[in-house]
Amino acid sequence: MGFADDHLVPLLDEGLGNSAYLVDLGDGRALAVDAGRDLRALHAAAGRRGLRVAFAADTHLHADFLSGAVQLAHDKGAVVLASAAGGRGFAHRGLADGDEVDLGGLTLRALATPGHTDEHLCFLLLDGGHPVGVFTGGSLIVNSAARTDLLGAERTEELARAQYRSLRRLARLPEDTAVWPTHGAGSFCSAPPGSERTSTIGAQKRANPLLAAPDEDTFVRRLLDGLGSYPAYFDRLSERNRLGPAVLTHDPMLPALGADRVRALLSEGGYVVDVRPAARYAAGHVPGSVSIALRGQFATWLGWLLPDDAPLAFVADADQDLGEIVWQAYKIGYERIAGHLAGGMAAWRAAGLPVSETAYLTADRAPGTAYVDVRQESEFAAGHVPGALHLELGALAAHAADTPEGAVVACGHGERAMTAASVLERAGHPGVSVLNGHPRDYAAAHGLRLTEGEAP
Repeated sequence: MGFADDHLVPLLDEGLGNSAYLVDLGDGRALAVDAGRDLRALHAAAGRRGLRVAFAADTHLHADFLSGAVQLAHDKGAVVLASAAGGRGFAHRGLADGDEVDLGGLTLRALATPGHTDEHLCFLLLDGGHPVGVFTGGSLIVNSAARTDLLGAERTEELARAQYRSLRRLARLPEDTAVWPTHGAGSFCSAPPGSERTSTIGAQKRANPLLAAPDEDTFVRRLLDGLGSYPAYFDRLSERNRLGPAVLTHDPMLPALGADRVRALLSEGGYVVDVRPAARYAAGHVPGSVSIALRGQFATWLGWLLPDDAPLAFVADADQDLGEIVWQAYKIGYERIAGHLAGGMAAWRAAGLPVSETAYLTADRAPGTAYVDVRQESEFAAGHVPGALHLELGALAAHAADTPEGAVVACGHGERAMTAASVLERAGHPGVSVLNGHPRDYAAAHGLRLTEGEAP
């Protein structure tokens, strides 16, 4: 068959900033590339086209989501394609550099491209021997390249130099070759902001500042200078993917729990996660619960702040999707799910159990006291309130004692700051208020101007 643009269906996970791809092979079969464990969107796309997933290719051992390849092999009989060097503990077709897979008219060629991980492969899609596009995973991404520090600080520079060579190899492909990365804007695997998810080799040679680096040392410096913190769960998920995620025989459920059971779970070392909007949490919540609003970044903060070996119960509003909560947890390997509070906070109050509140203040009502900014380093450096104490949300629990009494906690809108306040409350440090707004709102209300630059 001849490849056409509409034979490729990108499937975006906006929360994690990643794209999976479904390729229509033209004969009722399909190739899935870097599919996550939550396969609902992929199955829907395949169903609309009447396709069966015959191949599931993974570019690398993902650190930010559990792979859906094992599930596709179980459910659809898909052949899993992955690096032979990855040491995967499940049935797959191991590929080395230059190996080709006949997809029936199209060919997939493996290109060894270490850097983001040791065993990273890009997959070059060929139509009649002509390169159509390349699935670049965490190698060449739009206007950047993925981070190289996931295997430890002692290997970061070595892998950055490998990434340099890998990108130079990809840059030798024909300029009209499409670039289909997995990681994109919003991914903590290191992608710059922007709306473009795909590109071409030619466009990247013109626009990617890493490809424009005049030499290897400059490339390494530019890449490493752009690395910020990343979620704690990244350190354990690649091994889960190497062994192979457990096959699910049915959609995971979120059972209903009574208020007394939720209280007992909390006292036994479990976690109560309140997924309601920040304002609803502020008005009344289970003492000791953690506020993580159900939105695109829910899985990221769940995996950053909570352990994966403790039981979880959730508090939600009646109009929130319980299925979405559980899939967001499962896709990053959080499976010890006890259930959700039946009847929500109304049931908790009706049971006569204690309720905590958090001050959620607009800029004009927020006190001009100590100001704690919990955004990422890059956000803080781009503009912050003068004199602000910078404590990233992901590291806040370890520095709860550093938070001044009566401080205003802020982020960019209020959601992360409310999460921060809940983490502080759970750590025995209540009494902070949360800014409902942006630092510029606070600065304007208090006659200040935002300051640029990193925290000292």
